[in-house]
Amino acid sequence: MRLNKIKSNYVIIALAVVLTLGAAAPAMAQNKAPKMTKQERVCLRNGNKLYEKKRYAEAEVEYRKALQANPASEKAQFNLATALMRQGSVTSQENDDKNPMKQAEGILTNLAKGAQDKQLRGKASYDLGNIAYGRQQYDQAVELYKHALRCNPDDEQARHNLRLAQLKKQEQDKNKDKNQDKNQDKNQDNKDQNKDQNKDQNKDQNKDQNKDNQDQNKDKQNQDQQNKNQDQNQQDQQKKQQQQGGMSQQNAEQVLKAMQDRERATQQRINAQQAQQQRHERQRTNKKW
Repeated sequence: MRLNKIKSNYVIIALAVVLTLGAAAPAMAQNKAPKMTKQERVCLRNGNKLYEKKRYAEAEVEYRKALQANPASEKAQFNLATALMRQGSVTSQENDDKNPMKQAEGILTNLAKGAQDKQLRGKASYDLGNIAYGRQQYDQAVELYKHALRCNPDDEQARHNLRLAQLKKQEQDKNKDKNQDKNQDKNQDNKDQNKDQNKDQNKDQNKDQNKDNQDQNKDKQNQDQQNKNQDQNQQDQQKKQQQQGGMSQQNAEQVLKAMQDRERATQQRINAQQAQQQRHERQRTNKKW
């Protein structure tokens, strides 16, 4: 079976062994095929001729005509999928319904699961494997190539692509593990760095707090010493006055001033009481009876 390369916009796979990621050749119309109408047979042949000339859009039209003649034709379905694959791209968004590759994938999936023709089930699985390979979904490609070999054990191209997909899957898994280890190391480094930063920050905070406490203690000690000195000076002064047998002029003046302040406050209180009593008297005499 001769295979052709799948059309791809920007995915180019460099391999030591050439991998032909192409659609299986369109199924040929056979005169002895059961339940094949004349119109179906003619459209299939016309479509295959156009396909060989790489006129894939025109081939698609002929295959659709064959399906109109016989909607249950598995050959017409498979050939339509191959023509659509040639017009689509594996690198487009998978949910892009306008991408012919998306339509081809849907047809091939149905054939791979339920085609009555075992050979067509194998071809459909092979093409689906190529699509998965082009998307770098190597785990899916491996399973699809295996299914193609179960249907067609003699398909050497499927066997070849299976080996390449397995190698790519191993390489992909290795790179994945390597990236995970790298991310884990990076996270650990960040964790250690944050731990060191927190440790240094706590150390600086404790150092500053200890310094503040020391300064506060020092200020308290100085204040206590000042109070002590002041009390000592007062005691010394009182002791000196007692020894001299009398009070100093300054203390005498302070005592006199305190007596005057008390006398003034007493007089003000008496005056206020007298004024209040006079107001009560006026209110009593002015009251109307």
